[in-house]
Amino acid sequence: MENIYDLIVIGSGPAGLSSGLYGARAKLKTLIIEKGKTGGQIVTTHDVANYPGSIQDASGPKLIARMVEQCKGFGAEMVKDNIVDADLDSDIKVLKGEKGEYRGKAVVIATGCTPRKLGAPGEKELTGKGVSYCATCDGDFFTDLEVFAVGGGNSAVEEGMFLTKFARKVTIVQMEDKLTCARSIEEKAKENPKMNFMFNTTIKEIIGDGIVEKVVFENRLTGEITEYEADEEDGTMGVFVFIGLIPQTEIFKDKIDTDRIGYIITDEDMKTNIEGVFAAGDCRVKTLRQVVTATSDGAVATINAEKYLESKDWNLVDSTI
Repeated sequence: MENIYDLIVIGSGPAGLSSGLYGARAKLKTLIIEKGKTGGQIVTTHDVANYPGSIQDASGPKLIARMVEQCKGFGAEMVKDNIVDADLDSDIKVLKGEKGEYRGKAVVIATGCTPRKLGAPGEKELTGKGVSYCATCDGDFFTDLEVFAVGGGNSAVEEGMFLTKFARKVTIVQMEDKLTCARSIEEKAKENPKMNFMFNTTIKEIIGDGIVEKVVFENRLTGEITEYEADEEDGTMGVFVFIGLIPQTEIFKDKIDTDRIGYIITDEDMKTNIEGVFAAGDCRVKTLRQVVTATSDGAVATINAEKYLESKDWNLVDSTI
């Protein structure tokens, strides 16, 4: 007897957990597979102020813990494994992990994406404590403080301008000798009195005891090292990194339609080009990557996965053959 799941969700961020919750509540035999830490990027966020209804104990880890509890409460199974290959063309999808093989009738890919890192000492330790990769998520926490925004492309400069709504000063740190964003964006940024620019510069180290207190810069042309400390009255400052995102979709390359960067292409029902395979959250092509849109994607994906299963006239409760 071979165990076959009705629904397999790859990834346990907000999109994956939402998908798993909807699957389990619909009485689908549901499995959620996660290779790393449950929760995705949101678990590095200490305050989640922009998720509707998230007021008390509004931290990323606590929000995810409640989502996991809901999923398990309705009967979703969860395993830790790294999926290294997938056969998605047959009616029964086969996912090959480092620890085992998993078979399911429908699959929701919710593998997310990861921000490209600076690789500077202190960056990892101070992520969520002054180092951020999302202006929309964390900008409000730096009201009236100084902020450094790393990157010179469209997203970096636009995010930097967004941060001027909160911070008293935003400095773009660009490793090139000029901005690489569109001219219209550059002109708007340079007209903003709160915007400043550091060219030919990289961040060498981020220093702080529990929060960002000092940033060490290096001039790429001269090799000059400059240390910048937070104002004594402020006690801290922000470092926002906008040097790109990496979709976690490598194993699906040449199996599913993606854009040139690697984001999975779906329709509004979260359907991919392969029947029975859906994608949700940050790993798909979309305009806004936030917890609220990720959970929405997960719900939509599973509702349509359920419709797909029903259209195939399968027994949705008894999933063993």
